[in-house]
Amino acid sequence: MNVSARSPIARAILIGGAAVAVLDGIDAIVAYKLVLGFEPIPIYQFVASGLVGPSAFAGGLASAALGLAVHVLVAFSAAAAFTVASLRWPALRRHAGAAGATHGIAVYAFMNAVVIPLSRIPPGPFSLPLFVNGVVGHVLFVGLPVAYAARAFLGGAGERRPERAPLGVTESAADGGDARRARSTA
Repeated sequence: MNVSARSPIARAILIGGAAVAVLDGIDAIVAYKLVLGFEPIPIYQFVASGLVGPSAFAGGLASAALGLAVHVLVAFSAAAAFTVASLRWPALRRHAGAAGATHGIAVYAFMNAVVIPLSRIPPGPFSLPLFVNGVVGHVLFVGLPVAYAARAFLGGAGERRPERAPLGVTESAADGGDARRARSTA
């Protein structure tokens, strides 16, 4: 695949990943402020604790910046995963709403069932409001943005079945006469 063929793929990943990084980041800041009273710095220190453990909470802005970098990496990974999958299965782009919602839920499940348990994030209590926000937020702010970015840059919404000649237009006029010539030579 040459560079020009990859550029729509790269744009889908870049735009989708950037949208997820911003939207999901804002969602996390708002949700954790409303539910637990957290400010942004401890939220991203919490993310950094996945790599460095509880010492991230004493790391100040440096560990918050590390957490933000991890958040952005995860956002672009979610965008890349959907974009690459949609190259193999174009129906994901044609049905971007349903596929994006499913992808958002899958990302949330994967993060909570695989990534976080394997990380160094300290265990915490279950919070129903944060769980509901997590699922809904991942649908709206992770799955849908990457699905619609993939569709916007790689196509999918406008794919149609072959068109028939409009009413009142003869077959030969609609196809430039190719069908009539093909029949006359057969």
